[in-house]
Amino acid sequence: MGDPKSVARTFSARQTMEGAGVRLHRAFGHSEIPLFDPFLMFDDFRGDDPADYLAGFPWHPHRGIETVTYMLEGRVEHVDSMGHAGDVPAGGVQWMTAGSGIIHQEMPKPVNGRMGGFQLWVNLPKSHKMMNPRYQEIAADEIPQVALPGGASVRVICGEVAGVSGPVRDLMADPEYLDVMLEPGSRFSHPVKDDHMAAAYVFGGAGRFHPDARDVYPNRTMILFGEGGSEISVQALDEGCRFLFFSGIPLGEPIAWGGPIVMNTQDEVRQALTEYRMGTFIRG
Repeated sequence: MGDPKSVARTFSARQTMEGAGVRLHRAFGHSEIPLFDPFLMFDDFRGDDPADYLAGFPWHPHRGIETVTYMLEGRVEHVDSMGHAGDVPAGGVQWMTAGSGIIHQEMPKPVNGRMGGFQLWVNLPKSHKMMNPRYQEIAADEIPQVALPGGASVRVICGEVAGVSGPVRDLMADPEYLDVMLEPGSRFSHPVKDDHMAAAYVFGGAGRFHPDARDVYPNRTMILFGEGGSEISVQALDEGCRFLFFSGIPLGEPIAWGGPIVMNTQDEVRQALTEYRMGTFIRG
């Protein structure tokens, strides 16, 4: 057994409005910089009322980041300036690298009246902020699910669990992204690389996130682990627990944030926004 990481801080996802009028819950964002470096923002857009999300996210630009959309229910239709069109269905993931620039729109669509998922923003290092844009789109049946002894099951989006690797690869932040499902009372541990930050977002049931902890973290709680320790250790309560785990290597670089543009200096942000207004945003 490794040395469990302690919980450094927790955040309750707060309701906010984005896009053309989408109600969602933000677990961290601009005001938490740089605690989650290399990650910038995490949004939970699960909802029972279609009116909360049908307005969607009409055409907008991105530069200098990656956006990771993971769907639980319903789907998100998207189309972009590269001529790419498609959708992210329930259980699927889209890892979009905006790089030098993409203009796109994302429109949530309910299925049987249900829609919900998450979007994580990942910062790109200075050396790759102007790389060519690209997509990694993975269907639900392409994401391996690993059953572990003792009542844990893990969908491996990115990284490795019990020798099984996720399908999303070749990323700058060396990230892991796991969907962990724990049966009532079960335990789960997972190693974290020495130089990586680590966090977890609870979206079902509740759990304790250190063997000696008494604190219980329920739905819509973001947990930031401390720097010490070599693994995370989680115990589910009577109702079980489901959470997303993600880790990555911090960039330690300046962050200049202008809406959907994230660069290293404000001059670079202003240049990007000027190019967008002038119609010269898309490179190549």
